[in-house]
Amino acid sequence: MSIQIFGLPVSRGVAIGRAVLVASSRVDVAHYFIGAAEVGAEVERLRHARDAVSQELSTLKAELSPEAPPELAALLDVHLMLLHDEALTEPTKQWIIERHYNAEWALSAQLEVVARQFDEMEDDYLRERKADLEQVTERLLRALTRAAGAAPAAPTALARDFAGEDPLVLVSGDIAPADLLQFKRSIFTGFVTDVGGRTSHTAIVARSMDIPAVVGAREASRVIRQDDWLVIDGDAGVAIVNPSPIVLEEYRFRQRQIELERARLHRLRFTPAVTLDGQPVELLANIELPTDAPTALESGAVGVGLFRSEFLFMNRAGALPGEDEQYAAYRAAVEAMRGLPVTIRTVDIGADKPLDRMSAQELRHEHSLNPALGRRAIRWSLSEPAMFRQQVRAILRASAHGRVRMLVPMVMHPREIRQTLDVVERAKQQLADAGRAFNDIEVGAMIEVPAAALTLPSMLPLVDFVSIGTNDLIQYTLAIDRADERVAPLFEPWHPAVLRLIADVIAQARASGKPVSVCGEMAGDTAFTELLLAMGLRSFSMHPAQIAAVKQRILRTDAARVAALLPLLLLAEDPAGEWARLAG
Repeated sequence: MSIQIFGLPVSRGVAIGRAVLVASSRVDVAHYFIGAAEVGAEVERLRHARDAVSQELSTLKAELSPEAPPELAALLDVHLMLLHDEALTEPTKQWIIERHYNAEWALSAQLEVVARQFDEMEDDYLRERKADLEQVTERLLRALTRAAGAAPAAPTALARDFAGEDPLVLVSGDIAPADLLQFKRSIFTGFVTDVGGRTSHTAIVARSMDIPAVVGAREASRVIRQDDWLVIDGDAGVAIVNPSPIVLEEYRFRQRQIELERARLHRLRFTPAVTLDGQPVELLANIELPTDAPTALESGAVGVGLFRSEFLFMNRAGALPGEDEQYAAYRAAVEAMRGLPVTIRTVDIGADKPLDRMSAQELRHEHSLNPALGRRAIRWSLSEPAMFRQQVRAILRASAHGRVRMLVPMVMHPREIRQTLDVVERAKQQLADAGRAFNDIEVGAMIEVPAAALTLPSMLPLVDFVSIGTNDLIQYTLAIDRADERVAPLFEPWHPAVLRLIADVIAQARASGKPVSVCGEMAGDTAFTELLLAMGLRSFSMHPAQIAAVKQRILRTDAARVAALLPLLLLAEDPAGEWARLAG
């Protein structure tokens, strides 16, 4: 039976494929296809892992103290029984033999199938054995990783299996932004999650990679079954489970139309972005990793307006990158941009981007309190001075290889800028003493807290440029958690307060002669292109995939005409409706 599951549209496009269900805690399990000649060895690897876990459990049972509660021995017996249960092991082999999944993927896939069977049991005792099954599976996954020395990296393969059949889409309760970066080299063509908001960092990363996605679909991971056919409509925010042949053909036609439109827009990539009345506009790219820089160049970006350095710090099992590793990453991005400017944001850790190295107490703090209002971004950096100095030194060293600017996130008070500038001066002295090459860099403030927007005149003399982070500015202005799908309808970029703050920041920066850009999601949304031009914005930073569409809108806009409409808009109670009436 075909059903529709509604969520939030966060990344445009259409993905069609078979559903792969993965628990949130196992999204980072390696997912890749093996060759036909490797099937026997992969089945053998699974068997060795099972034998190793069996030995572990038997040893634990044998070494139990005589005083140990009898329940412990009984629990180990249950785990041994589940380990050797054919309902887990035999179908796992079949995933390997028939689908050519790697062992970890096959095991995770079968766990989701069996776990759902446990959920549907009427007997409370049997239903609760699901936790035991998950524990046994985690042991098997650890054994497989140990046997391989490390989790195998997913090969750079097409989003289809080796036989050219059945593309795949991922279904999960949630996906961390750092885990999502694995999509760049994985075999999934799109994803659906139960939770998340339009401007959560997971959604932002999905847009940056141009992956069709729907988030906040609530019960998707419970309703969708392993191997169901799935259509992800990233424009409408709908996932269609087991679509009819007619619906499937409709969406395949839409996929072809989307590809044709992308090809048409791609021809604009090297056309200068100039409005109808001759106003030049700077279109920059947002990137997460140095390997994104070539894509930025290919998209026609004239620089990097936002390098999210925090992704270098994530998914590292608690080991933060040192100065040399960071320097190598920043240098790679700078050199890849071939003399174009690169703006590196200092680490923006916190909220939905926690560090692996956080203690259990810190993680409890993150989940029990509101992490968006906690120790994040520049607050975290200033509280970790040794780490912050390392990062600043690495950024300064990269400046010897090209044009580098440093952007400080979540600034709230001029005091934080002064503290940052002190760190920069100290880092320069340390590098000079060590004989390391560096150039002077511009330092800018990211305006994403209303306090910063309202006190901007006191900050502008201290910085070289400002960049407006609209995602957090909206979140903090409207008191909306942007990662919470329950309040997603209240996240309103068109709110009069938001528009007035953005307009004021742009006007004040231009009046003081300081460059100003927007690097939040509004910059890449063509619904706001004319409005931002009307406010006087001449520098947009967005995901490379969005540049061509925004450029097309700029080429068709008379900046002077829309600027004349701005005063009326800022007084309107319903700015969205008023703008549609005025500009339309």
